[in-house]
Amino acid sequence: MSLQVKIAKLLLKLPDSWLVKMSGGKPVEIEGRTLDPRLQFIAQSARKQPAMSTLTPEQARAASAQGLAMFADEAEPGVTWSNTDIPSSETHTIPVRIYRPDNQNPKAPMMVYYHFGGGVIGDLETCHVFCTMIAKAARCPVLSVDYRLAPEHKFPAGLEDCIDAYEWALRNAAKHGAPAGTATVGGDSMGGNYAAIVSQEMLRERKPKPMLQLLIYPATEIEEEFPSYHAFGETYPLDSDTMRWFMDQYLPEGQDKTDVRISPARETRLEDLPQAIIATAGFDPLVDDGAAYAQLLRRSDVKVTYKCYESLAHGFTAFTGVVPAAREACEEIAQLVAKAYSAFKIEDD
Repeated sequence: MSLQVKIAKLLLKLPDSWLVKMSGGKPVEIEGRTLDPRLQFIAQSARKQPAMSTLTPEQARAASAQGLAMFADEAEPGVTWSNTDIPSSETHTIPVRIYRPDNQNPKAPMMVYYHFGGGVIGDLETCHVFCTMIAKAARCPVLSVDYRLAPEHKFPAGLEDCIDAYEWALRNAAKHGAPAGTATVGGDSMGGNYAAIVSQEMLRERKPKPMLQLLIYPATEIEEEFPSYHAFGETYPLDSDTMRWFMDQYLPEGQDKTDVRISPARETRLEDLPQAIIATAGFDPLVDDGAAYAQLLRRSDVKVTYKCYESLAHGFTAFTGVVPAAREACEEIAQLVAKAYSAFKIEDD
């Protein structure tokens, strides 16, 4: 651990009142919500850095990786992992990381997980700790997917990798101690977008659909801007300018944003989709997006568990090492997954 990381983590252990005084003097309040003091302190410190929307994709990836290294917790004990490559439906291979808990339940389906990053940044390290939390709580293997990124690989390249990884999991889960022919999906932010679309795509193609979709602060409506896009448009780490920058990198010029493989909330047939766990952050331009998609699913008689963590900001799955409330939220989400898994009815071969 570098000296910079040690200093940052020591500062973030100061009392809430000290952190507030060091980052503006009063709590940040928007629409009746109060930002977690540690996130307020981190956001204040981040203002000294250039906005992501002013960087090149390569610079943004490096800056993101450096920041996440400062805020991440240690991986959960009792979980092992290994990196490998799996074949795609095209000519390339897809890097993945497979997590196995020591207490794995042979009837627990493999979860295929997609990291956040707007389709532009992020990798297997982005969601590493959170994947170990899911694996341990749900006693299941987790397949974390390092899908292709834009602008080098624009839509639909990343999505196609996510679909290929899900279908690979269906075929290969049994090799990793899970039931064959079934899986679940999960993801945060852009990863949540991918998880929602994979769930829909399987239904459209009449292929085995996931048993569960875990969507954490998902982006499901790309064309329409909800009120939260503006109310929380200057929040850290995701602001409205960065959201638009991500889409500029991700989408080909002239692309229709209402395409259901970009905006899954535009799908008119939501009946028969898998049950969903949807979690949002209060200080997030996407908070209304996730809440609205939860409502759409409920109106279509899809079982939904919805939770908004009002004091937290977008990306909280990556702040478990320095923000106790983020750690608690991730633990609760992992337990919600475990609860859903406990109700699955999977027959023995």
